Amino acid sequence: MDIKKTLLWVIFSMACLMLYNNWLLHAGRPTLFGTTGAQQAEPKDTALTTTPKNDLPAQVSANSISKTPSQVIASPTNIAGEKFNLRNDVLSVDISSAGGSVVGATLLTALDHNKNPIVLFRTDLKNQYFARSGLISSSTSDLPNHTVLFALVKNNKSENGSQELTLSSEKGGIRLDKTFILKKGSYELLVEHKITQAASKGEAPNVVLYTEIVRDGNTPTAHSGEKPSTAENFYSTFTGPSFYTEKDKFVKVEFSELEKNKFIPPKAAPTGEPAWIAMVQHYFASAWIPNDKIARDIYAGKLEQNLYRIGMQMPIPALTPNAPYLEKTRLFMGPQEEKLLEKIAPGFDLIKDYGYLTVLAKPIFWLLEKINVYVSNWGWSIVLLTVLIKLVFFPLSAASYKSMARMKEVQPRLMAMREQYKGDPQKLNQAMMEMYKKEKINPLGGCLPVVVQIPVFIALYWVLLSSVEMRNAPWIGWIHDLSSPDVFFGTIPGIDMPIGILPIVMAISMFIQTKLNPTPPDPIQAKVMLYMPIIFSAMFFFFPSGLVLYWVVNNILSIAQQWQINKMFGKSQKK
Repeated sequence: MDIKKTLLWVIFSMACLMLYNNWLLHAGRPTLFGTTGAQQAEPKDTALTTTPKNDLPAQVSANSISKTPSQVIASPTNIAGEKFNLRNDVLSVDISSAGGSVVGATLLTALDHNKNPIVLFRTDLKNQYFARSGLISSSTSDLPNHTVLFALVKNNKSENGSQELTLSSEKGGIRLDKTFILKKGSYELLVEHKITQAASKGEAPNVVLYTEIVRDGNTPTAHSGEKPSTAENFYSTFTGPSFYTEKDKFVKVEFSELEKNKFIPPKAAPTGEPAWIAMVQHYFASAWIPNDKIARDIYAGKLEQNLYRIGMQMPIPALTPNAPYLEKTRLFMGPQEEKLLEKIAPGFDLIKDYGYLTVLAKPIFWLLEKINVYVSNWGWSIVLLTVLIKLVFFPLSAASYKSMARMKEVQPRLMAMREQYKGDPQKLNQAMMEMYKKEKINPLGGCLPVVVQIPVFIALYWVLLSSVEMRNAPWIGWIHDLSSPDVFFGTIPGIDMPIGILPIVMAISMFIQTKLNPTPPDPIQAKVMLYMPIIFSAMFFFFPSGLVLYWVVNNILSIAQQWQINKMFGKSQKK
């Protein structure tokens, strides 16, 4: 049996399988490997409301918090209200008096490909993405929440540059004051919920504070408000709700889970343990981050067609007349910059998701960031990182190339054997194994070192694909954005296929590598090796230029190393 041929076909088949799986993911169909969201479990023994009457979180009993989402009849877009704006140097926030909800968020320093600020929160005909909060109770539904109008109490700017807005509403004997504070240079909006029972209303109801993020299921784009380009459609990144608890750690929830009502909430986060909820998309995220002084319960679900939410409920201690209770929460709206995320909350840096290879990806990004401190150019940082990784794996690569050089030397003998034992595969394989043993050649020696390096290459792929730092980061000349495809020659009309220099260089380098390797004795195998540069290069036309840059540099270094080893090996054989 030709082991190398079989291994090559396995690798080629896996590549095709991954491409097909990526297409399924983009098409919104179930993937071959299942969802990456929360694990499905048996429903817990909790009090669930099965027929809620509005879009408020299901009302709670006196001793438990329900996790069943309910149907929608009201949202910030269909209640008339005044909008107020809070703004600092990095973030502009719109807050509506309709429900006291955050209905707009613009990232002033994060620009799209048209050089316009990224709009994260919006409520218009095309997109619905906003955050809201309010009060619910098991004994009454008539409390201040996102379905009522709030009145302006205060709107001013302090001496230290922070802006402060207070809105208030009173219903059912309970007053809710929402104070929004935006500090200079911060992507976090501090939201204080002050809850007060009126003295004349008798016994206070069991009050629960909820905070939630609502979003449509549309795919975010590099150009605000436009449909995704062909390049953006080619590679998929996660978009949807997520949450973190001490027990479950970081969990992503697919929109398809909410669509089919398959989401099983985690156990309530007890006092003293961190927990937060978020909406994640490529490069950016929003999240409610409460304090850990009280228990918190997470819920999620579908509100209406193409509209979903994830929320958190917090039972408020018993109220007494005119003794306000203050609950402070934070609403993050910003980029997935690793240094920024690490400072916000435990586990918050996991929002920048590297998947199963996080253990490799995080140190790779750390090294890339350290290099960039000295060179101040992410493109050259990628080049230098590639060189360093190549040096680390030099012994393995050298062993691989030496093995391939030996295989190339005995190639004529292999071809002669194939002719000699034509029609008798068993004798052919036996003769090949005897020759390998006599010449001390490992037929897998050229493949196994490469297989060892694959996890590192995949981890680096996710580092370059996930890092918002690459947005609008130039390299040289025509490369102005490492997060976008190389479009030096423009795009092909109709299919929107970008044509650039780097992918063409990538194809040439792969072709040269193929020629430096021994020609497979099997004609079909030889054709596969010949066509692989074309197939992979077609893929790389759509990939971000930062990724292609890495592969081009890696290929050039590999060619130089392989050529030198072939040359040295040839000289040693002549002696």
